[in-house]
Amino acid sequence: MAASLVAIGSPADAAGAARPDEEMVIGVVAANGSGCPWGSAQVTPSPDNKAFTVTYSEFTAQVGVGTKPTDFRKNCQLALDVHVPQGYTYAISGTDYRGFAHLERGASASETANYYFQGERQSTRIRHDFSGPFDGNWQRTDSVGISSLAFLPCGEQRYLNVNTELRVNAGSSNTKKTTSMLTMDSTDGRIDTVYHVAWKKC
Repeated sequence: MAASLVAIGSPADAAGAARPDEEMVIGVVAANGSGCPWGSAQVTPSPDNKAFTVTYSEFTAQVGVGTKPTDFRKNCQLALDVHVPQGYTYAISGTDYRGFAHLERGASASETANYYFQGERQSTRIRHDFSGPFDGNWQRTDSVGISSLAFLPCGEQRYLNVNTELRVNAGSSNTKKTTSMLTMDSTDGRIDTVYHVAWKKC
């Protein structure tokens, strides 16, 4: 599956990169993990063409009634093949994570993520915690300062690895009568995780 992303420069782009003439093309070449069976994660361009979105349809961690012992943790590692217009490189400048959570009193959950280029040292994993009681949609944002951006080396073609994990801890909640869950999807089975792109001329 592949999606084209029109690359548009802006004052926020690193080094004042101008607009590339060609489109950026993104394809999912591998999806590994219990949270994203093959075909359940898709990549699409955002409306403003300065980001791309990963949509999950089966990414839910849960504990309690009707769950399996292994359901408390779900993870997904995507390998994205990003074709960058000639003369440009890019970095991930921030990420917006969205989903739904239902946590009983005493239960807790966490969402953890990082992303890195193939062959590079993995970035620091950023964790967001949730506590019950909670019932509703959630959103968390990871922002990366310009000085900390990890740009793909110019002229190199490497996969961008996106690694995310959801965990739910029953804590003191009654797992024989209740179910707690943290999901990266929505009531219609789809929700978006948006990755913002910063451009730089080589």
